[in-house]
Amino acid sequence: MTDTVLFKIDAGIAHIALNRPDVGNAMNFEMVKGLADAALACDDDPTVRVVLISANGRMFCAGGDLKAFAEFGDQAGVRVKELADALHKAISLFARMSPPIVVAVNGSAVGGGFSLSLIGDYVIAVKSAKFAMGYTAAGLSPDGSSTYYLPRLIGLRKAQELALTNRMLTATEAQEWGLVTCVVEDSALREEELAICRKIASGPATAQSVVKKLFLCSFQNSLEEQMDIEAQEISRMVISPDGQAGIRAFKEKRTPEFR
Repeated sequence: MTDTVLFKIDAGIAHIALNRPDVGNAMNFEMVKGLADAALACDDDPTVRVVLISANGRMFCAGGDLKAFAEFGDQAGVRVKELADALHKAISLFARMSPPIVVAVNGSAVGGGFSLSLIGDYVIAVKSAKFAMGYTAAGLSPDGSSTYYLPRLIGLRKAQELALTNRMLTATEAQEWGLVTCVVEDSALREEELAICRKIASGPATAQSVVKKLFLCSFQNSLEEQMDIEAQEISRMVISPDGQAGIRAFKEKRTPEFR
C-alpha cells in the first residue's frame, strides 16, 4: 500500500504491518490511508480468510503523530478530521468484513494504537506490552472506535477510568480485563500469531463471518431480535456447503474439511 503500511496476502492470510518504527508507528495521514486501502483490499478479495494486523519495531503504535499535528497550524482541525475519518473508514471495514481480524501487539499500544488493538476478533499481546488511552494526557479526546468498544468489553466505569486517568495496563492486566485474548512470551509472538491465523484460515469461512455479524449487532438488538437473527443464520448455515461438510464429518466421526 505505502511504505508506512506493508501489505501482502499469503495462503489466505492478509498480512498488514504498521511500518513507522522510528517514530513508534505513530499514525500520520499516509499510514491511516494505507490502513484504509489495505482494509478495502481485504474486503474485496474472496481468497482472504483471516486478516493479521501487526507492527514493526519495538512499539505496536504510539497513537496519533502529535509532532505532525503541531505542524498543521490553522488547519489542524480540518487535517485531524481527515485523519480520523480515514482511520474510521479502515476500522469500519475491518469490523464488518467477513474474515476475522487477528491483532498481534508487539509492544506499547497507546491512543489510536490502543483503539486499533480493540478491533481484533482475536488479540495476542507479548508480556512486555503496555496499553493506555493517553488522549486526555495530550488534551485530546478519544477516537478510533475506543468509546464504542471499551464499554462493551470492560464496562462503562473501567472505560471511564482508562480515558480520564490514562492508567496504563500491563499485558496481563489487559487480559484479565478482557481486552486481550492471550499473552505470550515476546519471543513467541510470531509463532503464535501465525498458528492462530492458520487455524482460523482452515475453518468454515461463512460460519466465521456470521459469528462476527452476530456479535457486532448483539448490543443493539433485543433478546428476541437477536434470537431471530440467530435462527435465520443457523438455518442458512445448515444447508451451506461448510455446514453440510461439518455435519457429515460429525456423523462419520472425522475432522471436517472445509472449503
